Amino acid sequence: MICLDANFLIGGVIEARPESRHLLAWFEAGETFCTPAPAWYEFLCGPVNLSQVNTMLAFLTEGIIAFEESQALIAARLFNAVNRSRRLRVDAMFAAAAISQGARLATLNMADFGQFVPHGLELAHPPSP
Repeated sequence: MICLDANFLIGGVIEARPESRHLLAWFEAGETFCTPAPAWYEFLCGPVNLSQVNTMLAFLTEGIIAFEESQALIAARLFNAVNRSRRLRVDAMFAAAAISQGARLATLNMADFGQFVPHGLELAHPPSP
């Protein structure tokens, strides 16, 4: 399973973007997808149209992951593990959602999310052509 960061949701509905091609390749390889509720919120803030929202919902076969107590515990652990860097607070929430689902995280922000890898996050890498 692949958990999509907000930047993958946004780029995924724009045909010319590499994220769109990656999503299609992963889908064709049999991957399933989810996204954290805060990432879905960022996506819906747009600009997006109803067609783009429906397209992305069709890809999210594993749904939108609610941010609940179990994710909050993981996110807090991650946040503290990266020296409480304020700019990583929301990223810790996204990483926690992926970890809680046993999913790899697809993101364009490899540098920031890479800090969570030693603490249990697995990143999704673009499929080979």
